[in-house]
Amino acid sequence: MKKQTGILVGAGSRGTGYSKIMNKLPDKFDIVGVAEPIENRRDFIKDLFNIDDSKCFENWQDIFAQGKIADFAIIATQDNMHVEPALKAIELGYNLLLEKPIAPTPEECKMVADAAEKKGVKVVVCHVLRYTNIFSTLKDVIASGEIGEVMSIEALESVGTRHMSHSYVRGNWRNEGESSPMLLAKCCHDIDLIQWLIGKECTKVQSFGSLNIFKKENKPEGSPERCIDGCPYADTCIYDTKKLYQGEHCFGGDWFKRAATRKMNPTEEDVEKALREGQYGRCVYNCDNDVVDHQVVNLEFEGGITASLTMTAFTKDSNGREMKVFGTKGMLEVIGDNKYINVTHFGQLSKEYWGDRIDNTIDVSRAEDDKGIGITTGHGGGDLGIVLAIYDEFNDAYKGKSISTVRESYLNHAICFAAEESRHNDTVVRMKEYDAKIK
Repeated sequence: MKKQTGILVGAGSRGTGYSKIMNKLPDKFDIVGVAEPIENRRDFIKDLFNIDDSKCFENWQDIFAQGKIADFAIIATQDNMHVEPALKAIELGYNLLLEKPIAPTPEECKMVADAAEKKGVKVVVCHVLRYTNIFSTLKDVIASGEIGEVMSIEALESVGTRHMSHSYVRGNWRNEGESSPMLLAKCCHDIDLIQWLIGKECTKVQSFGSLNIFKKENKPEGSPERCIDGCPYADTCIYDTKKLYQGEHCFGGDWFKRAATRKMNPTEEDVEKALREGQYGRCVYNCDNDVVDHQVVNLEFEGGITASLTMTAFTKDSNGREMKVFGTKGMLEVIGDNKYINVTHFGQLSKEYWGDRIDNTIDVSRAEDDKGIGITTGHGGGDLGIVLAIYDEFNDAYKGKSISTVRESYLNHAICFAAEESRHNDTVVRMKEYDAKIK
């Protein structure tokens, strides 16, 4: 098959992550241009692919002014900066790998879907959970009929306290006006996954949630605006920036440090400067965040199938996603930090009654890789999975089950927006009516 050439628009964590995978697959991919306003990030991609200076730009407008110089484009800018470059890329005839969410409003999401369909280009939204071993296997077991017809799904998105503080209190997704609602930013993954596993249209949505803890009224008396200024609660506060960002063995590691400093290889001096001057150094009770810290979404699908999603900050970090699928003949449970699927067949005695286990456990923790790229890296292998999938898709040879059409992605995003309407207005939203009013 043809090697696919691409351009990268936005060389932050997600764009760089996909690009690094592609760099390890030189027979399949070559990135030939980059647009990124932060020089050290732009230079990282330039050096990684030996891109000529004439194809390196500070903004997306300049790279698209060159016309169509590659087969596809990766759009990995901030949430509220997806639409314009995506529409321009579509106009020029690029296929797209588009980082989720498509856009921060339902109207813009629909606009991208409409434009792609009209132009006839492929837009693959980064629903990376579809490409992991755990959820791809779950889809296969459901499709096999082993547990009968699916009646309901229960899902838990364990954000984690420290991840919440980094990304959604101090970080780029803390404020709806600057990015998007928490449900869209964090859980369009999960909503998409639920719909994909059920395989039917969502008919009704209801949601509740709020911001309870990370607010100024909860700021401890006598605590400074920045942790680094000598907070008297530093020893006991789990959000203290020294624990999260400073030192070789800090909790956040390189990911937190790169985000805080906006540098690919930050020094400890860079980190300290960022914590004294930037957004990541603030007390978590003294930020301009407004997104929820916990939320529940109730869903009804065609045929009366139901599902619920709980998103909460108040879990241990790196806990993975938990899920139970209830069928007419059995049930499935995602367990073991997304490494195992427990299959219960109704009518069999369970281990509570027998010393030996009767229920089946499917081990999906195998360390597959391609060209030395570990399956455990990047969303449990989902980042690798989607990169391999788009190679086939953009060559018109994809035969898998994970890629969604841009229309399907839009409709699953619409569930998130409908949930927000329900949460704010205390209503049950009917999806056909909701979609009909989006222009």
